[in-house]
Amino acid sequence: MVVRRLLKALGGYSDNFMAALYLWPIASIVLTLPILAYLYHRDGRLKFGSIVSTYLAVLYLVGLGCFTLYPLPSGSSGLGITYGIPWQLNPLAPLSDIARLGFAAIPQILFNVIFFVPLGFIAGRMLRLRLVPSLLLGFAVSLLIEVAQGSGLFGIYPFAYRTADVDDLIYNTSGALLGWLGARLLNKILPPGALAEEGEITHTPGFVRRSVAFWLDMLLVGLISIVAEGLLQLGVWALTNLLDSGVFTDPSSVSEISQWITAIAQTLSSWIGVAAFVLVEAIMPWFHEGSTPGGGFVRMSFETHERTTGKRFIFYVVRVAVLMLSWLYIPIAWPILIIFWLFSHKMPYDLI
Repeated sequence: MVVRRLLKALGGYSDNFMAALYLWPIASIVLTLPILAYLYHRDGRLKFGSIVSTYLAVLYLVGLGCFTLYPLPSGSSGLGITYGIPWQLNPLAPLSDIARLGFAAIPQILFNVIFFVPLGFIAGRMLRLRLVPSLLLGFAVSLLIEVAQGSGLFGIYPFAYRTADVDDLIYNTSGALLGWLGARLLNKILPPGALAEEGEITHTPGFVRRSVAFWLDMLLVGLISIVAEGLLQLGVWALTNLLDSGVFTDPSSVSEISQWITAIAQTLSSWIGVAAFVLVEAIMPWFHEGSTPGGGFVRMSFETHERTTGKRFIFYVVRVAVLMLSWLYIPIAWPILIIFWLFSHKMPYDLI
């Protein structure tokens, strides 16, 4: 329920997401080469994973700017042009919002935390910064955004068009901390560059490597789901505007089509996560000898031995079912899988 509400709320950022995609190629030209040059200077070579990670990091930075500063004021009057929003300097304001609005106040707080988790991860994993520099980086980026919001984009507009909130500094820095802790944990399990010398994909991965691959896959599933949800909401918005523009003069037709669009969008929205999961955990590895995107990153295949086409299909179906249940019921499923692994050194679907 919480995830559905968060995805629904993210649909309101579809314009911001599309703006980020439009700016991504330009930002890549400006930012990617310097980052790759730094990585090459540090490591003495460039790996494919580093290049992909850099492009994704640039997309994240562009998206962060668009999500926090876009849309810009327009016209001769209105917010940011003839009046503005005062700074919010009360650090206890969220408590009154939660007391007044209940759950409705939670998504905005979570967004402010979640938006900065990738920045902390980039600082800890890609840039290999220590805790204090990573926190200072998160705080500095958050402060830059808040000043931009509270100053009308550094004086470009006469008034502030977004709320500059002191609480956002706390939430954003907390998100950077969580991202850095995640990078720290991954660095202990899989040190940066540890797989660089391994030339072959292993077909006998251990439980830790499988878990890391699954965690990376779930990050990708989440990203695909958010992007798909954003594009879906953007499509609904475009079709709704088309209907409101007067293309159909019959009010009953407009109402009927609007209901039809809403019903289809709700149905598609409920299946986006499942489709993304099947894509990452079944369709993609089927054509890559059992390597999911996360598995490819840690150089493993979950196909421990060759199977006939029929058995391979059954193996994939059972594996997807087991992993999906383990993802939905983590507190129950994962202890069972760990115990099963300790006794058999296999996953249940490996028995097929």
